[in-house]
Amino acid sequence: MKKRIGPDGILFFDRTSGNNILINECSLPQSEWSLAPRQVSIALTNVCDLQCEFCYAPKNKASLDFQSLTKWIKEFDQFGSLGVGFGGGEPTLYPKFSDICEFTANETDLAVTFTTHGHRLTDTLLADLKGNVHFIRISIDGVGATYERFRGRKFSKLLERIERTRQITSLGFNVVVNDSTIQDLDQVAEVAKMFDISEVLLLPQQATKNVKGLSRDSYEKLKYWIESYRGETRLTISDIGLESNFICNPLSMETGLNAYAHIDALGFIKGSSYSNIGQQIGDKSILEALQLLKECK
Repeated sequence: MKKRIGPDGILFFDRTSGNNILINECSLPQSEWSLAPRQVSIALTNVCDLQCEFCYAPKNKASLDFQSLTKWIKEFDQFGSLGVGFGGGEPTLYPKFSDICEFTANETDLAVTFTTHGHRLTDTLLADLKGNVHFIRISIDGVGATYERFRGRKFSKLLERIERTRQITSLGFNVVVNDSTIQDLDQVAEVAKMFDISEVLLLPQQATKNVKGLSRDSYEKLKYWIESYRGETRLTISDIGLESNFICNPLSMETGLNAYAHIDALGFIKGSSYSNIGQQIGDKSILEALQLLKECK
């Protein structure tokens, strides 16, 4: 198990099972706290073969350099991060996608996860990824006709890929919640149960130049649905756009860049993928770039 020290205590994390053990009876001095964020997301590329109207990702065709990636990932591991989540764009379109997963799994103690629309998870790619990823998040915004309207792909084809993918590792669902998809949450939960999905992550829609954010009416419906949920699949919720007292956070004192950081496809480190404030890493170390980013805030 990997150990991380922070303001909430000593956290032990097993990347294979996903289990966390927090020892919070003791308080260690700040000088002993881990220096890197607990979790890191990395947009490998902005390229995507879908055109979802609610997507907030930049549309320039940037991609990260493989050698820079390996350097940064090693540093995150060295300074106490627990996991890295690859995204995009569509991360499976990154030319060395299976290579970066293999490197991270074998050369570090970080948990390897990624978020994908799922339609490029061919049997060949899944064979390459087997043993080198610990969790895969598949985007499923509604079911049936709702999904097909947003994603422009057959829902039946997505289900085929989910069935094949769950044979190599644990899966989660990501659901963008908006005025249309909120009506399908019960059905999404049923699909999650059918495929033994470990977790459903609810993402309240954020405003972009193309769409409005989650409406107040849908926001209230979402709160009621969560409070009424009695399903077997674990729910998690993005804290962006939700009241802070609605989120259960066992590591409440580890916040900001100590908890999470994002690297975009241009090599800027940010507080989140939604943030407009970033620090280009370039030749700097991760810790140097993080410190400069903190000074910008």
